[in-house]
Amino acid sequence: MRIATILLVLLICSCADAPDPMREFTSVEVDILYRDSISIRAIEIMDGSLAFAANKGVFGNIDLSSGKVRTAVQSYDSILPEFRAIAHTSTDFFMLSAGNPALLYKTGETGRMELVYSEMGAGVFYNAMAFWNDLEGMAIGDSMDGCLSVIITRDGGQNWSKLACDQLPTSVEGEGAFAASNSNIAIIGDTAWVATTQGRVLRTADRGRSWDVVQTPMESLAEAQGIFSIAFYNADTGFAIGGDYTKPEIKRANKALSQDGGKSWQLVAEGETPGYKSCVQYLPNSKGRGLVAVGYTGISYSSDSGNQWTDLSREPFYTLRFLNDSTAFAAGKNRLARLSFK
Repeated sequence: MRIATILLVLLICSCADAPDPMREFTSVEVDILYRDSISIRAIEIMDGSLAFAANKGVFGNIDLSSGKVRTAVQSYDSILPEFRAIAHTSTDFFMLSAGNPALLYKTGETGRMELVYSEMGAGVFYNAMAFWNDLEGMAIGDSMDGCLSVIITRDGGQNWSKLACDQLPTSVEGEGAFAASNSNIAIIGDTAWVATTQGRVLRTADRGRSWDVVQTPMESLAEAQGIFSIAFYNADTGFAIGGDYTKPEIKRANKALSQDGGKSWQLVAEGETPGYKSCVQYLPNSKGRGLVAVGYTGISYSSDSGNQWTDLSREPFYTLRFLNDSTAFAAGKNRLARLSFK
């Protein structure tokens, strides 16, 4: 009896220590939801719809239950802005243009988009935007006057203020961020990580009040190289991806994993697929092991925290966001799509 009890205890303990099996994907089905002659680099899932903004001033949403598409055009004088960043709170939608002038809009009281921040000048170029909560959010842009451009709101997006350079780490020459997929900001709780063209990651643990910076081993020797996208599964586990968008076949020093909250980064899958990608996202409920990366070169998937990857499709996309642990939405040149992983 005693032996049987001991064996039962050992069996229970061994099962508890065994890692949870993770669902393995071998294919992805691409269902096109919307086509137009625009470039879409920013999408967000919100309130049962897929919101997006693009170039030519176009923005809109797709109702995920009915598939109905609604679009509009936002102009500024004679300018049709190129929107490359969007974000949302529980009550409002925001979109931010790249280039000079920078134009940041939010949903207004009248049902139309309201301009809440603008910035003009040589070197103005904003890349990404995200919110910590319903009141506090941030957007980042290329460096000016010795630091990255960072604007912060503390009142739900009605007012935005640009941080002074003495509040931020000093930038290195030519440092900015890639406006490729609205995914070079990652936020978990009060912490935000910002990935740059120089392979560096800026970090704030107090919603933008103080900052530090770490140099990753990601290669950034050319203007087309650096970190294009960063994602965190939890406060400790994060992943960065990039490469050279002019030489997408290069697979050297373009994928890095952090397991200590972004304090240090280790290269993974060196010399192995994938090469250049513009966006990476964690698979929900994957315990930080599932990752999907997209780019104009196709869709790649990892089930072991980025150490090994499988190329699932050559369908080109710029960005994606997950709805659940088997469905995502992706955007790219001229289209929005649903991705079903199988």
